[in-house]
Amino acid sequence: MKCFLSLLIALLAISANLCAAETGMPQLDPKYWASQAFWLILVFTILYISISKFYLPKIKDNLDNRENKIKEDLENASKFKEQAEAKVKEYEIILEKARKDVSKIHFDSKNILDKDIQSKKETIEKEIEKEILKAQKEISELKKNSISSIQIISGSIVSNIIENISGEKLNESSIKATVEDVSKKNISKYL
Repeated sequence: MKCFLSLLIALLAISANLCAAETGMPQLDPKYWASQAFWLILVFTILYISISKFYLPKIKDNLDNRENKIKEDLENASKFKEQAEAKVKEYEIILEKARKDVSKIHFDSKNILDKDIQSKKETIEKEIEKEILKAQKEISELKKNSISSIQIISGSIVSNIIENISGEKLNESSIKATVEDVSKKNISKYL
């Protein structure tokens, strides 16, 4: 219907000389319309062919190249992401192994140091025991030697005291025997 209406308006304009050809617009004069239609069809056909055969394929190739490049870049990014994730996992495995190794080395070092400290402690304790025994022997020898020295000194003091009190000198062997007897009875208190 629209087509029919527009054709009717065009025919009325032509028949009523409503065209502006008389006023200086030759493109609206119906006698030039055939040549104008020819050139219009020729120009648009050449334009259509050049666009469809030359420009559109280049544009399509560029778009396809861009699309392929984007796809390739996305695939590369995906591959790199997978590689990065694999490297992160590998790094975590190496890190965990290193932690275990450090823990094992720490544990082994601690055990070795504990054993070394224990052996040195035992060695020092044995040396201390030896020194204590040696000191106890020396002390007991000093006690024994001091007892005989005490007996000798006690005997001379007793003989001097008796001599000073009574004025007589007693037999040294009886004084010595008495001092030894008293010291044997009381010696157990001090040893």
